Amino acid sequence: MDTTLSAKVSRVFLVDDAIEVRRLLACLIALIPGIEIAGESAGVEQTFDDIVASRADVAVLDPCFSGKTDLVLLAALSRVRPSIVSIVLTNHCATAFRRACEAAGADFFFDKTSEFELACRAIEAIAHARRAHPV
Repeated sequence: MDTTLSAKVSRVFLVDDAIEVRRLLACLIALIPGIEIAGESAGVEQTFDDIVASRADVAVLDPCFSGKTDLVLLAALSRVRPSIVSIVLTNHCATAFRRACEAAGADFFFDKTSEFELACRAIEAIAHARRAHPV
């Protein structure tokens, strides 16, 4: 494997219980140069291990699964793997929920209904920054 090339590719892991959202996001991300989908998950079961095993640089997640909020995954990523950029993309955008996600370690927070494109641009900016300054 060419490590020069792999250092320039940002790996994104998608976590959302709505397969339509994951598919749309994966399609949009695939259009961004220097980014590949590292994996996907529909829920929190084993997702932390899957994200770590995938060598993801970015995790895009909705911490609301099947009507329940679960910030444990977000907090675990922040605590154990702080190098993984955590992006919350959710329909639950109340100020209190945004603050709870930030307290759990979210690096970015976006509303699915009005900021989907903005989330994609943030992912592109992260990938660009990683290419410009590889670790």
